[in-house]
Amino acid sequence: MTAGQQTPPSPQRLKVARVAISGFFLVNGAVLANLLPRLPEVKDAFELTNTQFGFLVIAMPLGSILSGMAPAPLMRRFGSGPVAGIGSALLAALVAVASIAGGIGGGAWLLAAYVAPIALAGMLDAIVDTAQNAQAIDLQKTMGRSILNSMHAIWSLGAMLGGLMGSAAVALGVPLTLHLSLSGLLFAALALVAQRFSLQRAEIGGPRRVVVDPDDGPRPAPHAAADAPSPSSSKIRPVVIVVMISVIAIAGAMVEDLGINWSTLYLIRVLETPAAAAGMGLVAMMAAQFIGRLLGDPMVDRFGRVRMAQAGAAMAAAGVGVVAVAPHPAVAILGFALAGFGCATLVPSAFHAADSVPGLRPGAGLTLAGWLLRTAFLIVSPLVGVISDSVGLRLAILIVPLCALIAVLVSGALKERETAPATEEHAAASTRS
Repeated sequence: MTAGQQTPPSPQRLKVARVAISGFFLVNGAVLANLLPRLPEVKDAFELTNTQFGFLVIAMPLGSILSGMAPAPLMRRFGSGPVAGIGSALLAALVAVASIAGGIGGGAWLLAAYVAPIALAGMLDAIVDTAQNAQAIDLQKTMGRSILNSMHAIWSLGAMLGGLMGSAAVALGVPLTLHLSLSGLLFAALALVAQRFSLQRAEIGGPRRVVVDPDDGPRPAPHAAADAPSPSSSKIRPVVIVVMISVIAIAGAMVEDLGINWSTLYLIRVLETPAAAAGMGLVAMMAAQFIGRLLGDPMVDRFGRVRMAQAGAAMAAAGVGVVAVAPHPAVAILGFALAGFGCATLVPSAFHAADSVPGLRPGAGLTLAGWLLRTAFLIVSPLVGVISDSVGLRLAILIVPLCALIAVLVSGALKERETAPATEEHAAASTRS
């Protein structure tokens, strides 16, 4: 039976697949978030300045960049389900290995022993992130309605859960290595179970459905051959579109990066928050982001990705501004929550748009957007660290709302979509279960 003749998955099967794919996102958010409330311990263990800490936390995005364009061929070879499941389990193991050196601290050799597995975890994170988004996008197109924001909401829920687990471990005095080994074992097992029930190749072998954005308006008919763009422009234009889309994703991810890498340190060092409560900035951001993403799918369906991106990026910029001027930890935590709600739909919408850009090989737009997203992380945290050592962390974090405001200006890039239904040949090639 050919790909075009296959029977679509039943509604019950799609529900099971949705739960399984949600498991991938939950694990990805929770594994790393368990480490985040303990980063000040790691900083102190290695006696790092803010600048040095800023470079330390880019070990993971540096590793993700080294993964290059690997996710797309890996998904074509093995399928996105196995890549997401096995990759998530290995990611959890690497974070646990890094915690051994992080719990001891000391000289350069132990610092290298911490950085190396974290960098490898970054490589896996880039691959897993692309694979789990591919699963979600294929499910979204099969169902014919927006679900990607709700999937990313589960990531936020996982990050919130991980942040709470990490904060509880700090409050209870659980050793870093024991804490991350137990949490890693738990989430690795969950990822492997999710893989078992994720979408399989045969289930998405038919023509992929395209979700129409309300902002897009009527779809134009395909141009005649005489009006076709030149070969050179047809190759360059899709890449330019993905780059523009990636700016929006970068803005959303910069807000997340602020919460992930700097919120705990900001609350402790700038606002003198007790260590056991300092993880609440991250938790508040992830909780608000979770709510924003749950509401995001119906709002995107109603208002369109462009309007949602404009409003969300502006709200995120305002939230970080509140954090920068906060006189009290409670005010800063509210600011983190506002920023988290604002950035909720930016990355999911950008990933959906990047995966739908015509003229690219299956998975290439999504992979390129993810790669550019992680490249930005190499600049953000070191820049915050360098600026904070000069003028303080309050002023340093203001580079984040600046990027969010740029995202408002380029949000029109989210209008780009396929202009014609996918052929069966393309559909078969684009299978990434």
